[in-house]
Amino acid sequence: MHIFIIFLILGVIFLVYKKFKSKKTKNLKLDKFKNKLQSTQTNIERIFLREEEKTFSNPNINIYIGIYDTEENINRKSNIHRARLSKFKKSKLNGEMIFQDDQQRIYKFNNGKKVYL
Repeated sequence: MHIFIIFLILGVIFLVYKKFKSKKTKNLKLDKFKNKLQSTQTNIERIFLREEEKTFSNPNINIYIGIYDTEENINRKSNIHRARLSKFKKSKLNGEMIFQDDQQRIYKFNNGKKVYL
């Protein structure tokens, strides 16, 4: 009788352990996915990506490169500026519209005259 009770208790412990362990492995990926979707950092990154996409698709939006921008930010903004120049042949940088001609030369208008940079 004692052996039966011991095996019964061990069986219950085994089943509880098995049930707990199986739940954890199944939901690990799901929990990671939920946490990623709900994290504020991910939402902030999405907003920046949308904003960057808008800036890239419209050459009339001003790209401001300030003296306090980080090197990473300056590289990102200058790459967007270069891409807009090659795609649209114009881009607004620090409030000035800059153009690119067919010979890949860059210029801007100053008092109605072309000034090559």
